[in-house]
Amino acid sequence: MATNSITAYIEGGQIPNGRVKVSGAKNSATKLLGAALISDEKVILQNFPVNIVDAQYKIDFIRKNGGLINVDNVKESIEIDTVNFLCHELDNYDYPIRTTYLLVAGLLKKSGIARIPYPGGCKIGSRGYDLHIMVWKKFGAVVIEKENYIEVSVLNKLKPAEINFPISTIGGTENALITASTIEGISTITNAYISPEVENLIGFLRSMGSQIDVTGNSFIKVKGKKYLRGSLYTIIPDRIEALTWLVYGTLSGGTISIENVPFDALKIPLIHVREAGIDFFNNTNNIYISPDCLKNGVIQPFELACGTHPGIISDMQPFFTLLGLHARGISRIFDYRYPKRVQYCVELAKMYKDAIQWETGKITTYGHQRPIGHRVQSTDLRGSMALILAALLAEGKSEVINAEMALRGYNNLVDKLNGLGIEILLE
Repeated sequence: MATNSITAYIEGGQIPNGRVKVSGAKNSATKLLGAALISDEKVILQNFPVNIVDAQYKIDFIRKNGGLINVDNVKESIEIDTVNFLCHELDNYDYPIRTTYLLVAGLLKKSGIARIPYPGGCKIGSRGYDLHIMVWKKFGAVVIEKENYIEVSVLNKLKPAEINFPISTIGGTENALITASTIEGISTITNAYISPEVENLIGFLRSMGSQIDVTGNSFIKVKGKKYLRGSLYTIIPDRIEALTWLVYGTLSGGTISIENVPFDALKIPLIHVREAGIDFFNNTNNIYISPDCLKNGVIQPFELACGTHPGIISDMQPFFTLLGLHARGISRIFDYRYPKRVQYCVELAKMYKDAIQWETGKITTYGHQRPIGHRVQSTDLRGSMALILAALLAEGKSEVINAEMALRGYNNLVDKLNGLGIEILLE
């Protein structure tokens, strides 16, 4: 089920004005959708970003394996019924989504066997699935890597286990949490990665009846249950989307009210934004950004490092790079989590001539320059969105090839831009 290539045609220099509401977090919604498959009753997920591409592919896969999913575009919610969810051998396993491994627990519970696509997604460095195989084997499953899919099966039943990750991993933590919730007995997860999205998942699993205790920020104890009840649960707002609109509002000279901002998940990133001289206004749920928010009328240069939550995560890196490209002076962005996330810089350099240098783990910007429209190529989800923003800021016209990468993470992107008075054409 390959993705069709989409090109975004963009006229630069448009000034946004209006309100934009942050959708439910893509990095939470797609995980909770996988977790809903272990429930023995109906599940309703609210504030669900129903139109992001990653969610649509996962919904398609679930339906082809017998799951019933009703999507409400108006209420932005989905209802999941897994009464007939069983593992089928599909004609096609070409699904360009990273988190296919989170579909395994539900299939194992209902069928005793799971056949899932190989994890796809963004090529931003080494992101293998060996830790997921370790998780399944620790719980007693048999894993066979076949030509078109990964097959995970259970000979008798899964058993509780001690999962000790050699490195902290969000995906591995989520996989272990969901799987352990289906197993009677106590499992432990050491060196877990507890992000806001993982906290959202833990709350959801608890709502279905799984008993989960968290100690510190890296140890989790799970007491699973054979029967898990249904749930009505709300997806948290997307912290990366909120930052995206904040950066765009700042750089565009527009006036934007950003609604549904998850401030608790953005404490440190917003400190860095303010230290760059961006004095935005906010109340409990919203941010208001306008040209008056720039102290001294310019963005101040900065240095920062991307790592793990609660700091600046790697997915936010391209948007701080954009800020640096418009700051008055030299800025440096380091990335210790995904040091190879620099491919998009090759494309940004076409628009910001002689204004950006990069190497593994480090990006340097020589800012205070307006970009020039160009034909550029998307390399990953967040990098694609950074290119779209650069094109909107540019002088002249731009084409962003493979813009579907951005659509994987931004719900109703074109509609939201239209609501701000911004037009882009996708073909």
